[in-house]
Amino acid sequence: MSNQHSVQALSWRKLYLSRSKLKASSRTSALLAGFAMVAMVEVQLDCTDGSDIPEGLLIAFTICTTVLVVVHLFALLISTCILPNIEAVSNVHNVNAVNESPHISLSMYIEISWAFSTVLGIALFLLEIILLCWVKFWKYHNAAIAATAIATPVLVILFVFGIHFYRKLVAHKYERSTKVIEELESMAGQLDGPRNLQDV
Repeated sequence: MSNQHSVQALSWRKLYLSRSKLKASSRTSALLAGFAMVAMVEVQLDCTDGSDIPEGLLIAFTICTTVLVVVHLFALLISTCILPNIEAVSNVHNVNAVNESPHISLSMYIEISWAFSTVLGIALFLLEIILLCWVKFWKYHNAAIAATAIATPVLVILFVFGIHFYRKLVAHKYERSTKVIEELESMAGQLDGPRNLQDV
């Protein structure tokens, strides 16, 4: 009986974690996609003094903005499609309702939404800031260099933190899975013990 309760508790924990990831993903994606769109629409290119902005820089800025918006909208789409189903189940006050939730079968999509919104989306957003500073302050190279000097280490730290965080998370999940397997083997051994005695 306690084993069944622990399985139910684990399922509910996974459901709440999936719900939290989707909520965070939708909020972050909506916010950053909105900022990127505003940055692209509101940027004013001043080319009156003859210092034309290189076409390659404008193309890079446009591509980065477009990819950033698409990545965040894709994460937002996944969150918007899956979250109502998980919310409906999590609001039901029945212990067995967790079995009706699609959070296990759609876990790959939830992880994609989470990764797109947090890791890839934030990295693209920092790259967007760097490119925006170069486009906006093309005449003032020192301002663009200063923005690049600040944002580039943050981008590197973001990647290092992301790798470190996911390695720790995988190690934690591995330890938990190993412990659960050991508990299951122990239970199987306890169940086999009385059978072996009956056979004798």
